[in-house]
Amino acid sequence: MSSGKVSDKALSEASYVVGVDVGGTFTDLFVLDERDGSARIVKVPSTRGEEARGFMNGVARVADSAGQIATIVHGTTVGTNALLERKVARTGIITTRGFRDVLEMRRRDRPQTWGLRGSFEPIVPRDLRLEVDERVLADGTVHTPVDVEQVKAQARALLHAGCEAVCVFFINTYANPANEQAAVAAVRSVWPNPHVTAASEVLPEIREFERCSTATLNASLQPVVGSYLERLEGDLRTQGFGGELLIVQSNGGVMSRQTACDVPVRTALSGPAAGVIACAAIARTAGFPDVITGDMGGTSFDVSLVAKGEAALAAQTAIEFGMVVRSPMIQIETIGAGGGSIASVDASGMLQVGPESAGSIPGPACYGRGNTRPTVTDANVLLGRIAADRPLGGGLLAAMDAQKSRDAIETHVAKPLGLDVMAAAEAILTVANAKMAGAVRVVSIERGHDPRQFAYMPFGGGGALHVCAMMSEVGVGTGIVPRYPGVTSALGCVMADMRHDAVQTLNKPLADLDVADLRLRVATLAATCQQRLDSAGVKFVEVQEVIALDMLYAGQTHTVQVPVAADALSHDGIRAAFEAAYRAAFGRVLDGIAVRVMNLRYARVGVRPKFDLTVLAPQTTTVNPSLGVQRVFHAGRWWDAARHARLDLPVGTRIDGPAILEQPDTTVWLEPGFSATVDPLGNLLVRADAGDGA
Repeated sequence: MSSGKVSDKALSEASYVVGVDVGGTFTDLFVLDERDGSARIVKVPSTRGEEARGFMNGVARVADSAGQIATIVHGTTVGTNALLERKVARTGIITTRGFRDVLEMRRRDRPQTWGLRGSFEPIVPRDLRLEVDERVLADGTVHTPVDVEQVKAQARALLHAGCEAVCVFFINTYANPANEQAAVAAVRSVWPNPHVTAASEVLPEIREFERCSTATLNASLQPVVGSYLERLEGDLRTQGFGGELLIVQSNGGVMSRQTACDVPVRTALSGPAAGVIACAAIARTAGFPDVITGDMGGTSFDVSLVAKGEAALAAQTAIEFGMVVRSPMIQIETIGAGGGSIASVDASGMLQVGPESAGSIPGPACYGRGNTRPTVTDANVLLGRIAADRPLGGGLLAAMDAQKSRDAIETHVAKPLGLDVMAAAEAILTVANAKMAGAVRVVSIERGHDPRQFAYMPFGGGGALHVCAMMSEVGVGTGIVPRYPGVTSALGCVMADMRHDAVQTLNKPLADLDVADLRLRVATLAATCQQRLDSAGVKFVEVQEVIALDMLYAGQTHTVQVPVAADALSHDGIRAAFEAAYRAAFGRVLDGIAVRVMNLRYARVGVRPKFDLTVLAPQTTTVNPSLGVQRVFHAGRWWDAARHARLDLPVGTRIDGPAILEQPDTTVWLEPGFSATVDPLGNLLVRADAGDGA
């Protein structure tokens, strides 16, 4: 075993860049060798609760020694899972007197908009939300200085109550953080670990609940994510790894391991975000700048939209009701419709699919690990769309038990609904497909996009099984199945650039905005973000900047994000940019109404070296014979579907449905009436055959 010390010579010989995405069932790795541009994939079972062990098992299969790896880019679900399962650190809040209930009052919303029932339990209970005397006014004036001795006393009280982490959240600190900074310094003087979060450092932006929620969630994740990443990096160093460990952010960029430990809330939904980055690059290179992505894993179906080659960013998201994270992140719509989603008949006799999932343990009924309820995967197995005798990727299972799928579907769906078991299996997929199509409509039609103008790209372990159904449901003309759908998020880790975002509230009428002061603020944020880029120790091809302003008309509540070029930071330039953005969003502008600038947003992007996606293309030149015929039940009848080894199909090959294309990380089900062609990048371009009534 290596001592962990890596020589300069070893570092210079390290050539692998590895993307790692840890999912609930599998840990996926995409390996790029920078010496010759070659690429390969590795898939190993995840170790739930010990994610670092599954990670290291995968790394062990990448190379003879971890010292051969130059960079590891990790998309982690540790933070997201900890929030969803509420397995976070015991956390306290020190806040302004009279504001201890901001976290609980939220926006006076409720879990069910039209229902009178519902409950919410904040991540920090009321007895751990302590108050101190201090007050900053909305204009930044310090009305009441903070008493640091009082702060220390409250910090000691939280320690006595067993808190591991603490969030200091004072009112109006977006306007002047002086009181909060003094309080944080006082807390750190008595706190025994580094898990102290200042709300003004995490989110110096107006809106008290969002700032409190984001900062509190960040504090509660610091011990969880920090210990995981520190343990992971320690294991890697022990094995001889001497390169950089980078972490994917929810905005699709990457950050250093230390930044991820400081601001772990930015890792929420980072795995799906990496997948969207990869899909955008693949589709753009294939000639499809407009694409809707659908990531179907074991538990969820995550949908996003890419327009003109760029993924859409949202200012905030809710991990679940009342747990709001306000940080730039790729817009992703998530529903419970994964391969492990459980099908059931409710009390009213309606067939439901999800959101409950069998997950990886015990998994679908066909896994033979104790679950007796049917899942989406069981329906696909029984209908013949997944060959039960085929090993499940990464060595998880040598084969699946189709009889257990049949028994589960017959007992829990067919008999209650009075259906034949095969019709019941098709009904499960019909409901699942309808739910997934609904999510696609949310990210497209409900946001002003016509899905018929987009291609559809499925990824994840189960996405390609439903590509034809989704195209039919939504009206998409082209489906793009990437070369390695099951490891697309790991591929996105390798492709992602380093990005750091910052925000600062201005809250001024445009007419009163001091443009010189605005430019000075931009320069200050640029220096701060550049410092974070420099601290990562990563080489960039170039550095780019993104400037945007949150703006609205006087009297409005919600803002429009307005991109502004650095040379357009003038009153006329800002107004023109606002009117263009407002017209694009709402179809008109409101003449004669004053315009207000709420927030300045800044992002600095370190562009990492890109690799040629043609390395994913097939190297074979002749079409191998099919692997045989698989009987598949579809549209109420049996079909003979040819089985093919998808990765052995050369560029230009056309396959007509019905057909099953198998590869280690997924299965592609090509329905009757559809055909697929292998493009120069190794993607499958799926289209409906005109005039085929099947």
